[in-house]
Amino acid sequence: MTTPLPLEPIETASRDELAALQLSRLKWSLAHAYENSPVYRRKFDEAGVHPAELKTLADLARFPFTTKQDLRDNYPFGMFAVPQDQIARIHASSGTTGKPTVVGYTARDIDIWAGLVARSIRAAGARRGDKVHVSYGYGLFTGGLGAHYGAERAGLTVIPFGGGQTEKQVQLIQDFKPDIIMVTPSYMLSIADELERQGVDPVKCSLRIGIFGAEPWTNDMRKAIEERMGIEAVDIYGLSEVIGPGVASECVETKDGPTIWEDHFFPEIIDPDTGEVLPEGEFGELVFTSLTKEALPIVRYRTRDLTRLLPGTARTMRRMEKITGRSDDMMIIRGVNVFPTQIEELLLKQHALAPYYQIVLTKEGPLDVMTVNVEPCPETAPDAAVLRAAKEALTYDIKALIGVSAVVNVLAVNGIERSVGKARRVVDKRQASR
Repeated sequence: MTTPLPLEPIETASRDELAALQLSRLKWSLAHAYENSPVYRRKFDEAGVHPAELKTLADLARFPFTTKQDLRDNYPFGMFAVPQDQIARIHASSGTTGKPTVVGYTARDIDIWAGLVARSIRAAGARRGDKVHVSYGYGLFTGGLGAHYGAERAGLTVIPFGGGQTEKQVQLIQDFKPDIIMVTPSYMLSIADELERQGVDPVKCSLRIGIFGAEPWTNDMRKAIEERMGIEAVDIYGLSEVIGPGVASECVETKDGPTIWEDHFFPEIIDPDTGEVLPEGEFGELVFTSLTKEALPIVRYRTRDLTRLLPGTARTMRRMEKITGRSDDMMIIRGVNVFPTQIEELLLKQHALAPYYQIVLTKEGPLDVMTVNVEPCPETAPDAAVLRAAKEALTYDIKALIGVSAVVNVLAVNGIERSVGKARRVVDKRQASR
């Protein structure tokens, strides 16, 4: 058996040691943001707070939140806190509902990021000599390059495949015999399907560890993947605004929720409605402040992810419970971010259909299913051929333009519930089926 990769000393430091490091780094990060980012200087001044007033970690609650809208309002580079000639790399979100959120990295930021992903891979059970097959997308998305640099930093062999081409992915998994795969959990199931289609028992392939992220997934999904693939399945968490993958990751020896790498990110849980900081263990919205980022320091970033903070187990750093949902209206369907307004925009192009709709989310085994219920315009209701063409066109557009399959149901006229207030656009039944 090859040798496990060693832990870093900070991973087993005492809570007191960790808190002292966090306070020191938090003071630096707030000062850096205030002195070098006009956006943060204005936000702090408007809130009537100054970095010098931070004396304890609890004082962070006095500082203003950062939201995705802040990044969009200052698109593309208005949030950066270093000159352009110090920016080594730029990543961005897809921007499907408007301007993308843009993040920048100095060379030191990338170095730290690579180290954190390497730490995450070690926590998953990597050993010396392992080969890592990366199936996250490369490009502006942080997943592929984040995983790639981290695996290299860990001293492992990287197979930088990226997303798609499932048949070829499976061929190379058979030929190259990787030990670890980094991919979304839903795509892992597609790879398993293709292995079986090619007559290969997934349990007998070379993979030993799956490091899964970029979408919420349940412990039921973990069990299904582990049984089907014969691997250890662990959760890696991150978001580009905070740094990318590697903000937190599960430890294979416990698999009880991602350990937050608290020496670089300070977590809080808040009430999503009031913004009040909640005690440890209570359920609410996850908020992060970066402690070491140079190009884009992030102060109290509202992730919209709903979870709770828990004491450390395999490490002294705190854990977060698996993400169970979001506090805004974004849906994540098989790893794709979907907003109701995107469906509405496509629906409005189909003149045979009325502008009323409801999205129903269910589970079919471990996979998400999105059903879009619509209704015809009264004048086209009797015309079955016209309605069939409109249904097929909307189904095609959702897949082609949003990137996720949907079942479109055409109900009767007035079949969609009307509302005198805010319309109930999404009915999420996935929790009930877990």
